[in-house]
Amino acid sequence: MLRRYQTYLIFAVLSVVFLFTIFQNVAWRRLPQVVGLGEHYDGASEEEKMHDVPDVKPGHKHEDLPSLQEDKSTFKEPKVESDSPYPIGELKPAGSNYTKCLVVSRQRSEDSTWIQDELRDMLDDGILTKAEYVVDDHSAPLHPIKNKGHESNVYLTYIIDHYDQLSDLTIFIHFHRFSWHNNILMDEDAAQMVRHLSPERVTRDGYMNLRCHWEPGCPSWLHPGATQRNYDKMEETLVADAWAELFPLDPIPAVLAQPCCAQFAVSRDRIRALPKQRYVSMRDWILRTELSDYMSGRVFEYIWQYIFTASPIHCPSMSACYCDGYGYCFGSPQAFDKWFELRYEVKEYAAELALWREQADLIERARNGDGTFDEEAVLDVPQIGRDAWLRAEMEDLEATMLELKHEAFERGRKPELRALEVGRMWKDGDGF
Repeated sequence: MLRRYQTYLIFAVLSVVFLFTIFQNVAWRRLPQVVGLGEHYDGASEEEKMHDVPDVKPGHKHEDLPSLQEDKSTFKEPKVESDSPYPIGELKPAGSNYTKCLVVSRQRSEDSTWIQDELRDMLDDGILTKAEYVVDDHSAPLHPIKNKGHESNVYLTYIIDHYDQLSDLTIFIHFHRFSWHNNILMDEDAAQMVRHLSPERVTRDGYMNLRCHWEPGCPSWLHPGATQRNYDKMEETLVADAWAELFPLDPIPAVLAQPCCAQFAVSRDRIRALPKQRYVSMRDWILRTELSDYMSGRVFEYIWQYIFTASPIHCPSMSACYCDGYGYCFGSPQAFDKWFELRYEVKEYAAELALWREQADLIERARNGDGTFDEEAVLDVPQIGRDAWLRAEMEDLEATMLELKHEAFERGRKPELRALEVGRMWKDGDGF
């Protein structure tokens, strides 16, 4: 009898220890986070509550979709408001041209001839100029003082050197033409993004992230008070100290967020809203900090929006970004979301077709010379005719997507429809 009670007692003690460990881990995750210089906060700040929307996680079924909603009957586009105190920029008369300068950072070994090849007409007309910095070649006409900070050093150097001779808007981009972080509706093509970029939207807002898609970066990305390192955002634990050095008079925000990946456009007036010396001091920080070339550049990736909007969070509507920013107007956020649902279906069918072909290939390789199979062969037999059905479905969906995309671009040619779709006031005679 005593042994039986001892067994129960040991089991009870082990259970208590196990539950205590779990609750301790949960409690650790909820510990107040350091937000800078010894300050703490308990739970979510008012800023985090205001921007409390579901995060977009990699690997999610719709990781590249604009909608965060699963219930399509109650679709509502997620929105995170910016708190920028800057006034709306003043536009030129409708139909006026805006001068633009393309600022590019690259290494000697990297090719950016696509700029000349794809944007030659804009360059020849003089509405577009380019400033191409070669970071590892001090003999190049344009190069930074030191190859550190990735593109951040180049961007700041351009602003400092051209502060008094800026174009109407400056477009800061990477050297490569095609990249996953460029906009999907424009075939991930930087040339299309530069060509279709609305100077009016950039002028109105002062600052525009060239990437419309939230993932990665929105709605809540870097938490300067984080105490545990995250492989996807290695700079997160360094941001608080960097912030205190870069913006010593500004409180450290609870959240920093904007779409990745340090490609954006800024109006002349917005750049000059800060004195030239502020840009000099930020570049000096890059040159002096003990952080590496890579990490110092990563720190800047999620503070550009603060520099140019005075808001730590900049996550504009994705459909509005495409419509007002580039002229792809689907008529509503729901219709915009539908296009990406179709794209997701195509990707699912493509994956299934690849698996079908793999299974069919295995069967052919396992077939004997006389057309028979060994008795011990274990094979998954693909459904006969499924491949043809999948190809036909993909072709139909892709044709529908192409038609919807063309209709969206035609709709975006009308300034009144752009304004209507994004909820902006418009009257006869107004331009884009």
